[in-house]
Amino acid sequence: MSIPSEAPGVRLVQGVEWPAIFAGTVVAAGISTTLLAFGAAIGLSVTSTAPTWRDSSPVLWLLSGIYLLFVTLCAFGFGGYVAGRMRRTFRLGEVPEIEFGDGMHGIITWGTAIVLTALLALGAAAIAAPAAVPGGSRIGPATSVAGENIIASELDVFFRSARRTVDPDTLTYRRAEAARILLKSSSHQGVSGEDRDYLALLAMNTAGIDPTEASARADRAIADSRTELSRAREAAVLQAFMVAAALLLGAAVAWFSAAEGGRERENGWLPRWDWSWRRRTA
Repeated sequence: MSIPSEAPGVRLVQGVEWPAIFAGTVVAAGISTTLLAFGAAIGLSVTSTAPTWRDSSPVLWLLSGIYLLFVTLCAFGFGGYVAGRMRRTFRLGEVPEIEFGDGMHGIITWGTAIVLTALLALGAAAIAAPAAVPGGSRIGPATSVAGENIIASELDVFFRSARRTVDPDTLTYRRAEAARILLKSSSHQGVSGEDRDYLALLAMNTAGIDPTEASARADRAIADSRTELSRAREAAVLQAFMVAAALLLGAAVAWFSAAEGGRERENGWLPRWDWSWRRRTA
C-alpha cells in the first residue's frame, strides 16, 4: 500500500515488519506469564485447584477476572508499545497512515500472542490429560473425563468401601458408568428412575453395602452432583466472559499503545526512566 505523505513528491510505503511484531509478542508473553504466575501464587486464579468447585466463590471468581483484565492491560500495553516503537522511522511529519500502520502492528502482535498461547495451551493440555484422571487410569473409552474432572469427589464417596471388592480396571469402568449417569443430574429431565436404581445396584455390588445404604448413596450422589455441575457451569460462563472481555480489551490496548510508540518514534522522544516519566528528544 502506498499513499502520498504531506511532503510534496514523497510517497509512503508501509508493510508488515515481523521483527517488531515478534519483539512485541515476546514482551507481551513474558509480562503475562510473570503476572499470571504471581496471581496464581496469591490465589487469584479463575480455576480451582480442587477437583470440585465447592471451595471457590463468586467473589473470588470476580476478583480473578479483574486481575485477568489487569494482566491483559499490562501485557498488551507494553507489547503493543514495543511493536510500534521498534518499527523503522519514517520521519515524514504527521501522516495518518503511519499511525494506522503502527496500530495495525499492535493488532497483529495481539493476534500473534493469542495464537501462540492457544497452541501452547493445546500442547500442554494434550500432555497433561492423562494426569487429569485420578487413580492412575488411562484416558480411553472406559473413562469419563468430564465426570472425573467435575464430580470426582462424589464418585469417590459413592464407591467408598472398607474392603476392595473389584479389581482396578473394573472399578474404572464402573466409575465411568456412574459418572455418565450422574452427569445427567443437571439436565432438564434429570436422572431417570431406572438409572437411579442402576446406580444403587452399582454401589451395592462394588462397595459391598446393603441395599438401603446403596439407595441412600445414589440419592446423595445425584443431589451433590447436581449442585457441583451447576457451580461448574457458573464458573465456566464467568471464566469465558472474563477471558473474552480481557482479549477485547487487549486488542484496544495493543492498538493505542502501538500508535503511541510510533508517535514517540517519529518525534524522536525517549522516555526517561525515573519517577517523573519525562520525555527527552533523541
